[in-house]
Amino acid sequence: MNTLVRRGPLVVLRERLQAWVESRRAAAPLPVRTHVDAAGSAPTTLLAFDRTLVLVALALVFGGLVMVYSSSIALPDSRKFADYAPTHFLMRHALAIAIGSVAALAVVQLPIAFWEKHAPRIFVLALVLLVLVLLPFVGVVVNKSRRWIPLGFMMFQPAELAKLAVAMYAASYMVRRMDARERFFRAVWPMAVAVAFTGALLLRQPDMGAFIVIAAIAMGILFLGGVNARMFFLIAAVIVATFAILIAFDDLRRERIFAYLDPWHPDHVQGKAYQLTHSLMAFGRGGLLGQGLGASVEKLHYLPEAHTDFLLAVVGEELGLVGVLAVIVAFFWLTRRIFVIGRQAIALDRVFAGLMAQGLGIWLGAQAFINIGVNLGVLPTKGLTLPLMSYGGSAMLMNLVALALVVRVDLENRALMRGVQK
Repeated sequence: MNTLVRRGPLVVLRERLQAWVESRRAAAPLPVRTHVDAAGSAPTTLLAFDRTLVLVALALVFGGLVMVYSSSIALPDSRKFADYAPTHFLMRHALAIAIGSVAALAVVQLPIAFWEKHAPRIFVLALVLLVLVLLPFVGVVVNKSRRWIPLGFMMFQPAELAKLAVAMYAASYMVRRMDARERFFRAVWPMAVAVAFTGALLLRQPDMGAFIVIAAIAMGILFLGGVNARMFFLIAAVIVATFAILIAFDDLRRERIFAYLDPWHPDHVQGKAYQLTHSLMAFGRGGLLGQGLGASVEKLHYLPEAHTDFLLAVVGEELGLVGVLAVIVAFFWLTRRIFVIGRQAIALDRVFAGLMAQGLGIWLGAQAFINIGVNLGVLPTKGLTLPLMSYGGSAMLMNLVALALVVRVDLENRALMRGVQK
């Protein structure tokens, strides 16, 4: 008796059907959700992902929401914000978190292959918006800087999209030029031109802080992508020299550097070092455990931009050294975890996903480091917000989208590793 008769036609048909289903699953894009099992009894559940990363990010977001409310509640007492309600900034910040959360949920549904395919287009879109914001009838000037495009429900800052776009584009570029890493002009020059053009547009706003972050993202991805170390240090030297020239020929930035070096000088304490000196006084009043939530004095019209650039100073005054250390540890852990996810992706031969994730980690980590350093008087004032915490709609939107991309990379990593184990 042959094999077909012995096993039965129904058994053979069922085995072939199961083999076809498995082949279709292997060919389909990696899903975000799993479906019911063969018995149909298991409910729909999310795939395994790094819940600790999400919880730490949410802790920073909602901790920032509380501190934004605390630092802005007294602003309507001033003439500038007399028409605002005490909850004005709280409600707008909560709206930004809601919009960013919806965008993050949408982004995490899309495979990383989609972003790799469209990375150059997203970069071009960011450049177009950076050009549009400089037009007088499009961009809005706030504090002598033209950085925002009004969208009605929020003010969008193209520089935030540019940070995300550069991380994607640099990762895509390194994947496409992997064979040219040892040749300077073929490997580095085109990317350097793209970053230089982006920097020129940012400096026209002006927004040197965003340019520094974007340069750090691009350089970090080039280095992690395997560009020759001599080329990397040459690029770093060129960028440092560029910043030195800009400072030498820009009176405003030069005054900020001098004020940073000696903030308590009589010529600086009421001038360019005014924010820094009041930030340091806030930390001094906070001590170890702080004055208590809502008890800050510096936020009462002494410390400008307390709800944006200098939010950490209010944290230090109200929650003390313990609160500041909690924020620093959270950002350190978040950045390290993002880099681990990126390394896992590269180990799984997903180079674009790994480099992009690490570029996003550089963005969040470097910007947090700069903001914390500025608040503590370790770095000159740069006008950068604290990621995930400071008030700012477009910054919150892009930060949450960036974290959603990292979560998606982690989802796909875990799915591939489960496939290997099987």
